[in-house]
Amino acid sequence: MDWSFTDEQNELRRTVKRFVDEELRPVADRIDKEHKIPASIIAKMAELGFLGVAFPAEYDGAGMGEVGYSILLEEISRACASTAVFIGAHQSIGGMAILKAGSDEQKRKYLPPMARGERIGAYALTEPEAGSDAMGMKTTAVRKGDTYVVNGTKIWITNGGIADVISVFCRAEADGESGPAAFIVEKEFPGFRVGKVEEKMGLHGSSTTELVFEDMEVPAANLMGKIGDGAKIAFSVLDVGRLGLSAATVGTAKESIDRCVAYAQERRAFGQLIAEFQAIQFMLAEMAAETYAMESMVYRTAWMCDSGMRFSRESAMCKYLCTELLDGIVDRAVQLHGGMGYSAEMWPERFYRDARINRIFEGTNEIQRVVIARDVLKKGGY
Repeated sequence: MDWSFTDEQNELRRTVKRFVDEELRPVADRIDKEHKIPASIIAKMAELGFLGVAFPAEYDGAGMGEVGYSILLEEISRACASTAVFIGAHQSIGGMAILKAGSDEQKRKYLPPMARGERIGAYALTEPEAGSDAMGMKTTAVRKGDTYVVNGTKIWITNGGIADVISVFCRAEADGESGPAAFIVEKEFPGFRVGKVEEKMGLHGSSTTELVFEDMEVPAANLMGKIGDGAKIAFSVLDVGRLGLSAATVGTAKESIDRCVAYAQERRAFGQLIAEFQAIQFMLAEMAAETYAMESMVYRTAWMCDSGMRFSRESAMCKYLCTELLDGIVDRAVQLHGGMGYSAEMWPERFYRDARINRIFEGTNEIQRVVIARDVLKKGGY
């Protein structure tokens, strides 16, 4: 495989870097404190085409695939994890379900306005009694004429409070058939409402809510695939989502190293720069080596995705290892800064809080181990 980036991919990175440096980084702390991404930031990302990077050009996307999308999330995550998560829920799982499983008509209807940022997406799978056991969901959809009547509750839905279009998974019944199914839901549908807004340890700028469906009416035409396809659709989308999340960890890791190096070359203790102490040097060496491994596995897997290869195991490996390593990296960043690293006035505190969720969402790391082990056993080895 060719490990080099194309001219188009390099230009995308430069464009995202400029946006991050000039517009996102200056407001990142405010996003965390005010628990909201400014509308102007979302509008600018839409204008620059960031909200459709992975979507094909025929749906008004940039057609840059998973490698381009990974570049986008890596650079955005250098400044603000909440903004990266907003993009991920919109594009990598919410919109990706429609791209992977939607009919031609569904794709033409929903993807172009999502790619242009006119409609924001989300993905609703988790329920109060169905987290890691995703297929234990209780939400139901019963066919009545030309509609499905949906009842149930989804929780921990990223973009839940701001989404216009949501990929919703439930148990459906129609014409004697029943099984997991996937629907495209619009916030305007009768019976849809946003419930509880979650207060979280980190990712304060990300809208995370409960979604409640009370006899919600969904047109039968909004069923993706057929009844029984829901699990296959949900898990294939999560393969992509986990890879995007892993790319975001690479950006946070790189930014942490850059900031720690700058601090170590300014901060003095015992009459010398702390960068001269071997203990600090070893911290930085470990952080750099781990980030190199993270970056390598993410872009190799993104290349596999864009090449049409199966990458479920590799995506799970990326999600498991990158999120575990990032927690160690941001923890060292706190330690390197000493008492100031624990202060809300300094950046490591926000990075530390934001990173912790990565080992839980998009499937806990315990679930990733199950996915990896099953594939290893199925293949009889590596």
